[in-house]
Amino acid sequence: MAKLKEKIMHGVFFVCAMASILAVLLICWFLFANGLPAMAEIGVFDFLFGTNWAPTDSPPSFGIFPMILGSIYVTAGALIFGVPIGIFAAVYMAKFCPKKLYRVLKPAVELLAGIPSVVYGFFGMVILVPFVREVFGGDGNSILTASILLGIMILPTIISVSESALRAVPDSYYEGSLALGATHERSVFFTIVPAAKSAIFAAVILGVGRAIGETMAVIMICGNQPRIPVDILKGVRTLTANIVLEMSYAADLHREALIATGVVLFVFILIINISFSLIKKKD
Repeated sequence: MAKLKEKIMHGVFFVCAMASILAVLLICWFLFANGLPAMAEIGVFDFLFGTNWAPTDSPPSFGIFPMILGSIYVTAGALIFGVPIGIFAAVYMAKFCPKKLYRVLKPAVELLAGIPSVVYGFFGMVILVPFVREVFGGDGNSILTASILLGIMILPTIISVSESALRAVPDSYYEGSLALGATHERSVFFTIVPAAKSAIFAAVILGVGRAIGETMAVIMICGNQPRIPVDILKGVRTLTANIVLEMSYAADLHREALIATGVVLFVFILIINISFSLIKKKD
């Protein structure tokens, strides 16, 4: 009876694994089957490096280079804001935070992860946009505003994964450092943190994926202007925003070009994951 139950559970796990793989394959097939012909018709170079997105013109133009740059700038800005704060917050929570305060901070971080994107977007519209407009200038709907908001949104991922990595480092590392005469702070930053660097880097990669794939909050505060970004106080449009804003009324080549935009986004994420795997193997 026990062996039968074990075989049944093996079968359940196998079906779940195959379902996951099948879902990924179906997504890839849909994206590439619809997106690659559009790239071929538009021209790969014109599509990837064209600077004019005007699907309603005659003839239409489908250049997504401004959106590629927009996604890169906004994601890079989010990492600049979010990564240092997230890592230092994780170090504090794992090695410095009093237990009473930890009971408050941990649920707060988990709550940040559960807030819907549209709520973050409203927060950006009501708080961040006026703040950036008054302090830095411009109309507030800009790369800077989107970067700050995305930096806040990736904090829960970076903090949670980094904290778990720091707590997983064996206590012998810390105790050995203390035995050699290092202070608590030096033991943490020069022994514990380097030992957990691979997992911390994984947290950053997950943050990149969250930032580059975010749509709703970015649409609400980044200005949505399909142009080459020249100033962090100017509006910009990301790849995800471009798809969402126009998919509802797109047809024919326009629709296929938006799906091809999804292919580019998919390849970006794939490159990031492969790069992380290669770096992790070197470690």
